[in-house]
Amino acid sequence: MKKPIYVSNQGATLDTSRRNFLKLSGIGIAVAGLTLVGCDDDDFDYNDNKIFDLGTGDVGVLNYAYALEQLEADFYTKVVNSFYAGISTVEKEVLTDLYHHEVIHRDFFKAAISGATTNVLPTLEFQYPNVNFNDRNSVLATAKALEDTGVAAYNAAGKYITNPTYLVLAGKIVSVEARHASAIRDLINPLSADFSGDDVVNPTTGLDVAKEPKDVVAAAGGFIKTPFTWKERGIN
Repeated sequence: MKKPIYVSNQGATLDTSRRNFLKLSGIGIAVAGLTLVGCDDDDFDYNDNKIFDLGTGDVGVLNYAYALEQLEADFYTKVVNSFYAGISTVEKEVLTDLYHHEVIHRDFFKAAISGATTNVLPTLEFQYPNVNFNDRNSVLATAKALEDTGVAAYNAAGKYITNPTYLVLAGKIVSVEARHASAIRDLINPLSADFSGDDVVNPTTGLDVAKEPKDVVAAAGGFIKTPFTWKERGIN
């Protein structure tokens, strides 16, 4: 079996010979679709304090998603470049799949936004002060928090998207993120109901939790070193 190559912040060489636990179906179509459509011509740039503003309208939403995907890709890059001690073959395969997906998502948003404007969210810097990447519990707990937050972020951001093509593509990506969240929860507590626990799926409506940008940044902001603003959605 060909060994996967993990490259930090530069994408991935995928091991296409093995059968992934989490499939990549639909993502290639999503990338092509968004790249061809292009973004709205919203004017946004660094403000007076040289802090990047995500912008308004659909562009702002796409930059917001790009920030989250950068964080997830960076986290899983660190995970796969130094797997925690005693990791099982199954867990290694799942985390490797998640790594590949998040790198694809990150690069997808960068290419799509870059194809329509020069004002693209820069490559962000991250920190993980409370994460021990050699400890299984620490890694999986962080992965759970990131995946749950990512799904909730997409769920709330959908109502701000006006372009129906973007909305469809966001729906495709959030469905993959939900698979990630379920997989991580099952690794933590196998064969339990946690994969769709009441803390993330409303038992009455059957719908996933949705979190507004300000709440997402409050949950994930501790990992992000590079400051940015999105005043339209009340992040700052």
